[in-house]
Amino acid sequence: MTEVEAVVALNLKEAHSWWEHINESVKWQDSIFHALAVLYGLVAAVALVQLVRIQLRVPEYGWTTQKVFHFLNFLVNGARCGVFVFRRNVQHINPLILQHILLDLPSLAFFTTYALLVLFWAEIYYQARAVSTDGLRLSFFTINAVVYVIQISMWLVLWWKNIPSIVILSKMFFAGSFLSVQNFLVIPSSSIAITDAACFSTCWAGVSLVAALGFLLYGGRLFLMLQRFPVESKGRRKKLQEVGYVTTICSLCFLIRCIMMCFDAFDQAADLEVLDHPVLNLIYYLLVEILPSILVLFILRKLPPRRGITQYHPIR
Repeated sequence: MTEVEAVVALNLKEAHSWWEHINESVKWQDSIFHALAVLYGLVAAVALVQLVRIQLRVPEYGWTTQKVFHFLNFLVNGARCGVFVFRRNVQHINPLILQHILLDLPSLAFFTTYALLVLFWAEIYYQARAVSTDGLRLSFFTINAVVYVIQISMWLVLWWKNIPSIVILSKMFFAGSFLSVQNFLVIPSSSIAITDAACFSTCWAGVSLVAALGFLLYGGRLFLMLQRFPVESKGRRKKLQEVGYVTTICSLCFLIRCIMMCFDAFDQAADLEVLDHPVLNLIYYLLVEILPSILVLFILRKLPPRRGITQYHPIR
């Protein structure tokens, strides 16, 4: 072994030891989980403050898309905050299915929150092209209903009896059925023993990929439409930047979630639902929820005008 190879091997060993030391330290685990709780709490507070500001600006309107988006952000981040505050207690809850519910339910709400943004953009895009948008809201509620029903069904199956093979088939069908609308996802069959946690991860990999494709499809369409708009103005440029930034952020967010869920499903070293992987949890939740939420809330911070609102749509 050369001197350079020896130095590289030593550095890798030290890095591995550092990683293992943090993962096995109860103090580090609690510190990282509490740091995540603080970050989620701050994001929830920002979303709530913005919701109140919007309500004070346009009290005459009901539950608009913008208000619902910020309210769901508050719920998602508030729930995550609570889970990480009591993360060690959550890990010891019995039956085991309650752990899955507490850890996965905010992910369902996160999907709904940003699917709402895709719906809003799709409505703007089709209205600008004088195309009927009557079926968009029905599609939005139908897709969310299917996602929730299948996820709840899987929880009930696991509560009744842990049958990994049946759950795996259901999850793979779930991931593939949505992707057949726009593309397909091939999950290789193998004889690897997969736990029920891996089944949930496989499910979320498919859902996350669909969400990323949705942002690319409608965010990209709206961006190109605004780019071709003949009138040059400051408002147009700002809207163009807003759509471009949010599309990029959300697409990357759900794509990273998809990739991480695939590793989580088939590699125990990447398991996110255990206490002794705090650094991995910190990286994962920062990349797929906290940073995207902060950036999107900052980009969409502009309040609606008081009168003459033409692009402010209430949810009926």
